[in-house]
Amino acid sequence: MEQKPEGGVAVFVLGLLGLLVCQILGIIAWILGNSYIAKCQQMGTEPESLAVAGRILGIISTILMILSVVFGMIIWLIFIVVAIAADQS
Repeated sequence: MEQKPEGGVAVFVLGLLGLLVCQILGIIAWILGNSYIAKCQQMGTEPESLAVAGRILGIISTILMILSVVFGMIIWLIFIVVAIAADQS
């Protein structure tokens, strides 16, 4: 049986929680997934598919978090511009 580093399931759980519950956990899953894959490469083993899936979920979660922050800022900017315009008329 091939020896693999520990933490593959944790990466998946964090990635899933990052996507479904708290997007900050997605960043942690992405970082831990990168570390896990690097350890697998050092050991010369294939990473667990759960860890790879968790890393991908972490990446998706992080992208969604960035998009939500950007769109939130745009919406606030629109509200401010509309409020200023309405105040001047």
